[in-house]
Amino acid sequence: MKSLSTFLALALTLSLAFASDPSPLQDFCIGVSDPADGLYVNGKFCKDPNLAILSDFVITGLNERRPINDPIGSNVTFVNVDNLPGLNTLGLAFARADFEVNGQILPHTHPRASEILFVTEGSILAGFVTADDTGNRVFSKVLNKGDLIVFPLGMVHHAVNVGKGPAVAFGILNSQNPGMITIANTKVLGSNLQDFLASVV
Repeated sequence: MKSLSTFLALALTLSLAFASDPSPLQDFCIGVSDPADGLYVNGKFCKDPNLAILSDFVITGLNERRPINDPIGSNVTFVNVDNLPGLNTLGLAFARADFEVNGQILPHTHPRASEILFVTEGSILAGFVTADDTGNRVFSKVLNKGDLIVFPLGMVHHAVNVGKGPAVAFGILNSQNPGMITIANTKVLGSNLQDFLASVV
């Protein structure tokens, strides 16, 4: 009897250790800000599913080039539950990145998401830095139209337009709130940013 109770306690402990977020109990939860609209889930209230319309699930215009006014030469258009309410509770976010020549997205990390970066125009040097028993390792490659790279969750990653014209890439993140921590522009792995980027080309 004692061994049976030990086995049951161990089984319960293991089942709790491997638990994950529960599956949704409804098809979707369109995020709205008005508490009169329903249940509060993932930072938004859910619209009555019977009132769902197509525009809750569609965003247009991501094919259009974005103006670049940032001194680092890039513009990121982020798509999340705030501008596409049908994404609420689906665990996804999306981004379009426009680069001018030599434009870059500074090294950063997403603490709650892995990311896929897919190049649709130009040539982009992209990569990430990881740490293991042998020290820091850099995984980096020049990606051309049709290429993609995966950035594992929490890894510091970057993207730089190394081509002779504008570049465009799309990112897909597996969290509706991936977070973003930008690494300081002055020092990366003990060197300045330009030296670091030159070392991985």
